[in-house]
Amino acid sequence: VLKSTHKRFFFCFFFSNITDGNAEHLKREHSLIKPYQGVGTSPSSQWDFWGSTLVTSQYVRLTPDERSKQGSIWNTVPCYLKDWEMHVQFKIHGSGKKNLHGDGFAIWYTKDRLHTGPVFGNQDHFVGLAIFVDTFRNDLQGMDRSFPYISAMVNNGSLPYDHGKDGRSTELGGCSVEVRNKDHDTYLAIRYSKGRLTIMIDVDDRNDWKECIDFGGVRLPTGYYFGASAATGDLSDNHDIISMKMYQLMVEHTPEEDNQDWTKIEPSVSLLKSPKDNIDDPTGNFRSTPLTGWKVFLLLLCALLGIVVCAVVGAVVFQKRQERNKRFY
Repeated sequence: VLKSTHKRFFFCFFFSNITDGNAEHLKREHSLIKPYQGVGTSPSSQWDFWGSTLVTSQYVRLTPDERSKQGSIWNTVPCYLKDWEMHVQFKIHGSGKKNLHGDGFAIWYTKDRLHTGPVFGNQDHFVGLAIFVDTFRNDLQGMDRSFPYISAMVNNGSLPYDHGKDGRSTELGGCSVEVRNKDHDTYLAIRYSKGRLTIMIDVDDRNDWKECIDFGGVRLPTGYYFGASAATGDLSDNHDIISMKMYQLMVEHTPEEDNQDWTKIEPSVSLLKSPKDNIDDPTGNFRSTPLTGWKVFLLLLCALLGIVVCAVVGAVVFQKRQERNKRFY
């Protein structure tokens, strides 16, 4: 359970006080809470699990600290909320030392559920939203970021997740956060409202939420399923979910939005950026790429050249004006 209600209040205040954290906004049919009574394979269960997942009274362990394991847990009830906020309390820990652990876990909001695959224990070419907490670096050339690394991806089923590049080409954004082997639990907050996806992280358990991703132009349908999955390879970790709490956001929509069939929306991202600054992808959208070292160098070089040109032009204009004034004098 989240430590106290004021953690919830802080998060909502930070993002303009839309919800108040009252129990009426907690959607229990989409929440995974101790002692996990709604988890199982019975027809009345609200959560189903697969693979190496172990359900105890204190946590849901998606994978143990063992090699080549995969596990997942999925909500059996489709979510028809247009605006929502998911809080995930988790813990990643293991015996592996620095750079000798992996692979990570993911939080999903997808069309399909319980489909195993190579993407942190879930299928590739998924349809919906994924939040990856990646603890192992595969791309040795991508040294401009440190791991663990949190990223987000929206997919309509046409895009693969490139493990070799750590999903760099399809990510909406991300941040590096040290989340392993903490003495306390860590928290991830995922908020989707009015086409905006915001992800916050609290890894110090000080009620100090830090922004990781804030992205507009995201379109997600209703009727998809929430879930969590994890995987280990040659390296391993315990990937524990303590809770997943879903809150409904009370947001007003236009009559056109209310009359729209939200179940028919195709997951997509529309960026209001110049295409030449982004990568074109098969979905027809443009996804921004991170600024690497050489890009930063080119930007600084262009800025410096612009300053030099402006200075030279200014000096020439000033000199001509001085000469003109002398002639008139």
